[in-house]
Amino acid sequence: MFTGSETPIIATVVLVALGILGWGFYRAKPFGKLGILAWLQSVVLMTPWLVFFGLFAAGIYVNTVGVLLFLIISVGLYIFIGRKLRDLGQDAIIKQKATQRIAALDKASLESPSDNSPPSLNQESPIATIPDQDLSMIREIFGIDTFFVTETIPYQEGAIFKGNLRGEAQETHNSLTTKIQERLDDKYRLFLVESAEGKPVVIVLPKQKDPRQMTLAQKVFGIILFFATVATSMEASGLLLKFDFFNSPQRYPEVLPLATGILAILIAHEIGHWVIARRYDVRLSLPYFIPSIQIGSFGTITRFESLLPNRQTLFDIAIAGPIIGGITSLVMLISGLALSHSGSVFQLPSEFFKGSILVGTLAKLLLGSTLESPLIDVHPLVIIGWVGLVITALNLMPAGQLDGGRIVQAIYGRKIARRTTIATLIILGIVSLGNSLAIYWAVVILFLQRDLERPSLNEITEPDDIRAALCLFALFLMIIILIPLTPALALRLGIGS
Repeated sequence: MFTGSETPIIATVVLVALGILGWGFYRAKPFGKLGILAWLQSVVLMTPWLVFFGLFAAGIYVNTVGVLLFLIISVGLYIFIGRKLRDLGQDAIIKQKATQRIAALDKASLESPSDNSPPSLNQESPIATIPDQDLSMIREIFGIDTFFVTETIPYQEGAIFKGNLRGEAQETHNSLTTKIQERLDDKYRLFLVESAEGKPVVIVLPKQKDPRQMTLAQKVFGIILFFATVATSMEASGLLLKFDFFNSPQRYPEVLPLATGILAILIAHEIGHWVIARRYDVRLSLPYFIPSIQIGSFGTITRFESLLPNRQTLFDIAIAGPIIGGITSLVMLISGLALSHSGSVFQLPSEFFKGSILVGTLAKLLLGSTLESPLIDVHPLVIIGWVGLVITALNLMPAGQLDGGRIVQAIYGRKIARRTTIATLIILGIVSLGNSLAIYWAVVILFLQRDLERPSLNEITEPDDIRAALCLFALFLMIIILIPLTPALALRLGIGS
């Protein structure tokens, strides 16, 4: 039975869900079968979230195996419908849009004076930063079968070429990049991006605009931050052991195992980024560790020191760290729970397991009725795994240059990533009214990580459906790690008295 306080929550969830799905169907219907299939993809992606949080709000416990099975089925259906979309002619929609854009440009040219000459530079704003000879050779790379230029305008130290994309985005970018390198070696970089109007444009910039490598001073600062993180990890471990390590440094053997575990998770996270970046031949800077007294570290800040070829590369590098760090943390947590017994090193209040949906659910599965006690004896790996999951979840928040922000930017584009960054900061600001950890993290994002990642060389081509589903799954895990159990659900799980 639902209580009176839970009924409005459930009703709100249902109404919002129906409203979103209804509006999506209304928008998709004019596109016929293709539009309905695209709408069904959204339904498939939203359903697990709606069911999970609807049951969560109602205080209904769902078996973890059932949740994972539901997610797997949802991802499978999403991929299946995506393939159907392509088979039925998703490319036709793109071609139709291109035709409409060409028609609009032709109409505009008929309505305005024209000398019927080929597109040329804006005579009122000549491009002084690109030599005329180079500019002429750059214009030669374009063609009617790749990108038909209609206008050239100056931009920073390069130029923007507006026009019509006539081929598949990735193939067109590869073709244009090869041609510009054949004519001008490695002197310029060619970007294929969307304009503010949503139309494909080509931007050519000199190589000097490439990301710069870390200076010696920055490397030294990064090393200092690493040792500061070692210190805060030992202090956080001391606080968990109920003493101040900074006041009792001679007790370092007691904090060393926990601090080492925290640092191991951080390093595993960075190794994930480094391995995939190397696979794509992308340079990464040394990581800037973010020290934290509360949990040892909030993770790291890592910069790209080379341009990314496409959004898929951005996604793969960004998600590799949370995958490796998250799996390491999860293995530690589950192992710690399995090894916990009466007389284990740590004693945690049962309230600890109410602080996370994921941790509370796993604890229920492995500790059972033990959670009903006010104090629970646990293995040290439980603490290390919990800290690692929190660090992973914080870095998965969809904001700026955090891993989560990069993931959202790769899948949904810069406009959506900018909105999720603002929404994340607002939510953190609200949560910080009762949680000092949230305000600290909000400050870190606001001053260090709020900017989006720079565009990749091919910003048009989107990652595939599997990566889109993996993005949603990562955000889902972030939420169930950071959101606490409701009192009703904690009671059903038998956590605490």
